[in-house]
Amino acid sequence: MIGLPATITACLFDLDGVLTSTASLHRAAWKRTFDEVLARHGDTPFTDEDYATYVDGRPRLDGVRAFLASRSLDPPEGGPDDPPDAETVHGIGTRKNDLVMRLIDETGVTPFPGSVRYLTAVREAGLAIGVVTSSANAVHVLGAAGLDGYVQARVDGVTIAGEGLRGKPAPDSFLVCARQLGVAPEAAAVFEDALAGVEAGRTGGFGHVVGVDRAGQPAALREHGADVVVADLADLLEVP
Repeated sequence: MIGLPATITACLFDLDGVLTSTASLHRAAWKRTFDEVLARHGDTPFTDEDYATYVDGRPRLDGVRAFLASRSLDPPEGGPDDPPDAETVHGIGTRKNDLVMRLIDETGVTPFPGSVRYLTAVREAGLAIGVVTSSANAVHVLGAAGLDGYVQARVDGVTIAGEGLRGKPAPDSFLVCARQLGVAPEAAAVFEDALAGVEAGRTGGFGHVVGVDRAGQPAALREHGADVVVADLADLLEVP
């Protein structure tokens, strides 16, 4: 029993915060990066609420644009070749990515034990498994966590940029992953810890949306479209 409707034949998992604990590293990297920018403008520090509202689950550059706009800051766009010390959208995004990669290399990547149990149960039940993440580092993270063997399809930050997809909360990345697995949206379940990701699952017409509450926001996950909210994926294994 995997706690899903009988009509579901595929599971689409977010990565950071759902399968692995790397969301905390991303949050720390965003805070350090943004706090340096904000200090130069005499503004107050980046908060957990800022992370949940403007950054979590979104493609990196979208997060930079959305958060800085919330503080009435509008740096030039720049380009992908901008160095990490450039005060441009691309430079700030590169700075954050360099920092999170250092943190990942220093601390390693740990999958949530409950998520590994759930992935194993899903695979044994014969459902298809895809990973949908805004991170451009998905291949590295999945390999470091030992989860790549479970994944049959992957849509990540590289895919989003290369195919010109809209990032979460738009449903594009989930829809592409479902198409890769050969299933209709209504036959797929979405698993997300980010408000933007849950919203993407709902607006994409997916058959079931599971909110994974890693940040004490169950009500917000439901408001954004989660059919059910759990603290850990293993909790679904106890649902008859």
